[in-house]
Amino acid sequence: MFARTERLLLRPAWPEDANALAEAIGHESIARMAARVPYPYHPEDAERWLAQPCAATEPRFLITALDRGGAPELIGGIAIIAGDTGHELGYWLTPSAWGRGYATEAGRAVVATARHALPIARLNAWHFADNPASGHVLTKLGFRPTGQRMARASAGREALSPSIHYALDLEDERNRAMPLAA
Repeated sequence: MFARTERLLLRPAWPEDANALAEAIGHESIARMAARVPYPYHPEDAERWLAQPCAATEPRFLITALDRGGAPELIGGIAIIAGDTGHELGYWLTPSAWGRGYATEAGRAVVATARHALPIARLNAWHFADNPASGHVLTKLGFRPTGQRMARASAGREALSPSIHYALDLEDERNRAMPLAA
């Protein structure tokens, strides 16, 4: 599955992406804010992740920036995974891509894919309490805080950390009346 936005190409990950993936994600600042990213992150970690199968309702994308001058650049990843609370949206960006709206742009494309091409009714998301920027991205995507908080595992922190739960009902938009052209 592929998705294209104004500035990004969201594409499947391939085995030959292992080194670029390890370089892009291999920052302690990313691992601390992601649940499943160990630190340090090595090409072997990338190879293991790339070899994992994904279900039809669990699309995984690498985020490639097309607007940074020169060749397309791998700047992050975004996926829908089966989590503790159902289908969960997860994403990360390499630090040089922070603050440019890429997470929101990629998130909009993935939420639209979930809404219109996947048989799921609700998306969930979590962010660590000390990462409010992720909460802002989720809010821009239409997610709402559920009020649920819990300690969740962080591979990069090697500990449990307070987390905040968000949810997005995909059926709301899916069931809206579509305008008809005459």
